[in-house]
Amino acid sequence: MNKLYTILLFVGISSLGYSQDTKPADSVENLQVIRLKPNSILGSKFEAQNRTGSSFYMSERDLTKFNYTDVNRALLSIPGVNVTEEDGFGLRPNISLRGTQAERSSKITLMEDGVLIAPAPYSAPAAYYFPNVARMEAIEVLKGSSQVQYGPFTTGGAINFVSSSIPNERKGYARMNVGNYNSRQTELRIGDSGEQWGYMVDFLNFSSDGFKDLDGGGNTGFDRNDYSGKLSWRTKKDAKIQQSVTLKLQYSEGLDNETYLGLADADFEENPYRRYLASAADIISTEHDQIQLTHIIQPWSNVTIQSTAYSNNFKRNWYKLDYVNTGNGNVGINNLLVDPVTFQDEYNAVASGADTAEDVFGVKANNRVYYSRGVQTKANIRFGNNVLSDLELGVRYHEDQEDRFQWVDLYGIENGRMALTSPATRGTDANRISEAQAIALHALYKVNFGKLTVTPGLRYEDITLTRDNYGSNDPGRTGIDLSSRENTVSVFIPGVGANYRINNTWSFFGGMHKGFSPPGSSPDVDAEESVNYELGSRFLIGGLRGETTVFFNDYSNLLGSDLAASGGGGTTDMFNAGDVDVAGIEVSFSYDLLENNSKWSLPLTLNYTHTQTEFQTAFDSDVYGEVAVGDEIPYIAQNQWNFLAGISHEKFDINANARFVGEMRTQAGTGSIAAAERVDRNFLIDVSGRYNFNKNLTGTLNMINVLDNEYAVSRQPAGLRPGHPFGINAGLIARF
Repeated sequence: MNKLYTILLFVGISSLGYSQDTKPADSVENLQVIRLKPNSILGSKFEAQNRTGSSFYMSERDLTKFNYTDVNRALLSIPGVNVTEEDGFGLRPNISLRGTQAERSSKITLMEDGVLIAPAPYSAPAAYYFPNVARMEAIEVLKGSSQVQYGPFTTGGAINFVSSSIPNERKGYARMNVGNYNSRQTELRIGDSGEQWGYMVDFLNFSSDGFKDLDGGGNTGFDRNDYSGKLSWRTKKDAKIQQSVTLKLQYSEGLDNETYLGLADADFEENPYRRYLASAADIISTEHDQIQLTHIIQPWSNVTIQSTAYSNNFKRNWYKLDYVNTGNGNVGINNLLVDPVTFQDEYNAVASGADTAEDVFGVKANNRVYYSRGVQTKANIRFGNNVLSDLELGVRYHEDQEDRFQWVDLYGIENGRMALTSPATRGTDANRISEAQAIALHALYKVNFGKLTVTPGLRYEDITLTRDNYGSNDPGRTGIDLSSRENTVSVFIPGVGANYRINNTWSFFGGMHKGFSPPGSSPDVDAEESVNYELGSRFLIGGLRGETTVFFNDYSNLLGSDLAASGGGGTTDMFNAGDVDVAGIEVSFSYDLLENNSKWSLPLTLNYTHTQTEFQTAFDSDVYGEVAVGDEIPYIAQNQWNFLAGISHEKFDINANARFVGEMRTQAGTGSIAAAERVDRNFLIDVSGRYNFNKNLTGTLNMINVLDNEYAVSRQPAGLRPGHPFGINAGLIARF
C-alpha cells in the first residue's frame, strides 16, 4: 500500500486547482436563502465547490435528468460513493463512503432536511428505512474534515436528502410514469407563498410487480405511498427581528414482496431472475412518520439561530425465510446456498418445489418498532471586516430506541404452495429493547485570510447505550429472565480543513479529522476510531472543470456488525475488527463541448473512484470470514467510474449515463478472488430523454440497463442476487 500512498500524494500535489463559479455564494447572513433552504447542509453547487473539504451537491436538475427512483443509480455518479445493490429498485440501499461498511448504510450519517433519518441512528443504525429519492430536490454528500458538524458517524461522511421546498409563488406539479413489469410512479405536488405564510403538500406512489420469477407464480414487486406537507410562517420584511417557523409532516407506508433468499451459483447461471418457492411467504410491511418543527431567528444582522425539534417513528415486519430443517437441525439459508452439496437435503427442499414434511421451513417475523427524536440548535455568527470569519456553534439532544418482538412460524410445502403448519407465539424469538441517549456539541470556525480559508472544528459526543433482553421464554415481558447491559462513551472529535486559492483557476484543499462510530451496548466493544486525511485540488481551465481528491483513513479500530443482511447471525452485535488502512483517489471532470452556444449544450462528465483497503489485524468472524493481515474488506470495489453525456436544447434533452463497477470480494482476502467469493464486475448504460411540448407540459422517456446485461450485485444476505434487467418507462410532467 505504500506505493499507493506515494501515487496519491503526487496526484494531489500535481493537480492543484480551483473551481470558479460566478453565482453568489450562499451565506449565513442571507436570511432569504436560509428561509428557503433551512434543511440544507450545502445549499448549492457553489458552496460544495468552495468548501475546505470534499463535497458534492446533486441538484434538482441533476436528479430529473433520469427521474431516478433508485437512489443507488443516483449516488453511483458521485466520486467516493460505493454502493452494494440488493433488490434492483434501491428500496434498501447499502451505501459506503470512502470504504466504510456498506451494509444497511450503517456507518454514515444519514439525514433528511438536516435531521437524522435512520430509524435508530445510535442504538440500531442499520437503515431499514430510507427516504424515497423521487420526492427530493437535492442530495448533498459531505466528506472530509468539515463533517465534524454532523455525527455521530464521522469517518466516511454524511448524506443529506433535501425534500421538496415551499415555492415562492403558487405552483403545481404532476408527474405520471408507466413502464414494464407494471411499474408505475405518480407524484402530485402543490404549494404557494404569500408575504408571511407558505405551504406545500406532496403525494407520491411508487409501485411495480417486480422483475423476478417466483416458482409457482406470484408478485415479487412492491407498492409504496408517501405523503408529506410543509407549512411556514415568517415575519414581514420590515420587521426589526426576522424570524421564520416551518412545520413538516411526513407519512409513508409500503408493502414489499422481498426476501433475503437469493440463488445458488448454478441456478443463477440458468436464470438469474428466478425466486425459489420457499420464499413465497416473504414480505416486508413498513410505516414511517415524521414531525419536524424548525424555527429560525436573526436577532442581529450577523447572527442567525436555527432550532429544530423532530420525531421519527418507524415500524417494520420483515416476514422471511430464515432456516431449513429437514431432520439435520436448523440450517441457515446463507449456509445452504453457499454449500448446496453439503446441505443437499435442505437445498432440495428450498429449490425443487416438491412437497415437504410439515415444519421444514422456519419463517421469521423480524418485527421491530423504532423511534428517534430530539432537538437541535445551531447558531451562525459572522465576524470581521478586513478578515471575514464565521463561527457555527451547535448542540443536539437525541434519544432513540429499537424494540424487537419477533417469532418464527413453521411451514411446509403442500400441493406446490407454502403452507403454515405450526404458528408460533409472538415474542418467542428475539425479545429485547435497545435504547440510546446522546448529547452532541460542535463548533466550526471558518476564517478567511485573503487566498487562504481555514476551518478548524471540534465535536463532542456523550452517549449512553442500553439493552434489556427479556428472552424468548418471556413474551409477556414480566422480567423473569431479564438481562441488561449498558455502555457509555464520551469522545472529542477534532478536525481541520484548509483551502488555498492560487488564482481564479487553481486552488487546493486538504484536511484531517478524527473518525468515530458508536460502539453498541456491549461494554466489551470499543468505539470505532480512525484518523482521516485528504488532499485535493480544483481547477477551471478553458471550460474544463475538475476536482481530484486523495484520501487515507487510518483505523485504529474498525467496528463490524453481526447483521443478517451481511450474512451474519442477525444479532446486530458489534465486534472489534482492529487496525485497517483505507486509501483512495476520487476524480471528477466536466466539460461542455458547446459552452459558448446560446441554444445548445453538450455536457460531458467523468467520475472515477479507486479504493484500496487492508486489514492490519487477524481475526475470525461470520461477517468477514477468516481475516489475515493484508486482506481486503469485502464489498468494496477497487475501481468504479461513471460517464455522463447529454445534448440539450430549449425544446428537448437527451442524456446517457454509462457506469462501471469492478469486481468485489464477498469474504476478506487478497489476490485473485475465488468464484464462490466474488461478485463480478458490471457495465450498465441508462438513457433518458424529455421533450417540452410547451412551458407547462413535458414528455419523458427513461430506459435503464439498455443493453439488458445480466449481472449479480451481491451474495448477501443469502445467495446471488441480480441487478435490474432492461427497464423502460414513459411519462408526462405537468406544471401549473
